[in-house]
Amino acid sequence: MEKKHLHIAAGIIKNSQDEIFITQRHVDSHMGGFWEFPGGKLEQGETPEQALIRELREEVGITVTHWELMDTIQHDFPDRNITLYFFMVDKWEDKPFGKEGQPFRWVPQSALIADEFPPANRSIVAFLTKNNAH
Repeated sequence: MEKKHLHIAAGIIKNSQDEIFITQRHVDSHMGGFWEFPGGKLEQGETPEQALIRELREEVGITVTHWELMDTIQHDFPDRNITLYFFMVDKWEDKPFGKEGQPFRWVPQSALIADEFPPANRSIVAFLTKNNAH
């Protein structure tokens, strides 16, 4: 049986104090309990940028006004393959919060802990903690 391939856009929301906004995956979801950068699956015909804007409005209640693609990562799971598009989001309107009831927090960029994130996110977390440039 062929594994499904998902394309996912994720926003690394960074404020002026070098803090990153993260949310916790629902315990019943794939990789439940891990912290993550908010985002979600691309819909049919959607670009990663369009998915980023839509998902961050739906999940955390912000309107993204500036973003930059940081990295694209492929990750294979036993049951699925994913392509993750990581965007640095440094300008937005409104205040991010757990719009779907999910726990959230702001974490200093240098204090992100890779092991708290799903395996597919760990290389980008390691990059962020090493490159905490202003």
